[in-house]
Amino acid sequence: MTLLLGAVAYDQKVVAIWTGFRSWLRRRGLPVDYILYPHYELQIEDLVAGRIHVAWNSPLAWIRGQRLARTRGRTVYPLLMRDTDQDLTSVIVARAGSRLSTADLHGRTIAVGAADSPQATLIPLSYLRRISAAPGPDMKVLRHDVRLGLHGDHIGGEREAASAMLAGTADAACLLDATNLLLTRDGTFPPGAVRVLAQTPPYDHCNMTVVDTAPANLVDQFGELLLGMSYADPEARPLLDLEGLRAWRPGRDTGYRALRAAVDEEEFYDADGCITAAEYEP
Repeated sequence: MTLLLGAVAYDQKVVAIWTGFRSWLRRRGLPVDYILYPHYELQIEDLVAGRIHVAWNSPLAWIRGQRLARTRGRTVYPLLMRDTDQDLTSVIVARAGSRLSTADLHGRTIAVGAADSPQATLIPLSYLRRISAAPGPDMKVLRHDVRLGLHGDHIGGEREAASAMLAGTADAACLLDATNLLLTRDGTFPPGAVRVLAQTPPYDHCNMTVVDTAPANLVDQFGELLLGMSYADPEARPLLDLEGLRAWRPGRDTGYRALRAAVDEEEFYDADGCITAAEYEP
């Protein structure tokens, strides 16, 4: 039997990543193959249906997967995560000269990423609600729906949100903290031009999700091999670099509370995992 993994083709490098991991795993005795999906909604549906065994999932797909599985009498669990998937934050930024605070966002325009971006839309908007700067009828949310269905696994929408804020089309923008740093380093944000109004508490991002119908012996071997990858190993390091990590960590479900709340607030998925978000079509 072959362990079948799903991954979403959010970038051309995905083929190189999982072809490389497949070769690395096969050389260590694991029969494994992969299928690429155009978006996360189809991938998570196939995982819960048992058409694949393991899915490299976005956090939003993880939330939907739990709900779909429960409805169908199945279970899913997070086997692994990257070290870079744990304890992320989002920021709300504004032009340095604007003198805005979060209390001033009522009646303002806030730029966000795509509707399905956990880090640049769902989580930061939910955070603003909790700190009483609630997006509501007096606040305009300016979405940048770049490549819907990829759940923000690119920074196209975030770049557009940042550009809108710089141009004055929006008063503030929601970004992953790492994106804010990247835009500062690459010169998109001129020195001293942007300041952080607020930063969310930490949350977790992607995980390697397993369905309960998967072959347990192959899943165990898969997990042991990836957890054993060392950044000091010259054969493993290029693969880890491509996938943006230094080490795999055991999966956990403790870092998704903020996203669950945001999904319910936005009515993105219902309790059964059906897509209910308005104007969302992957």
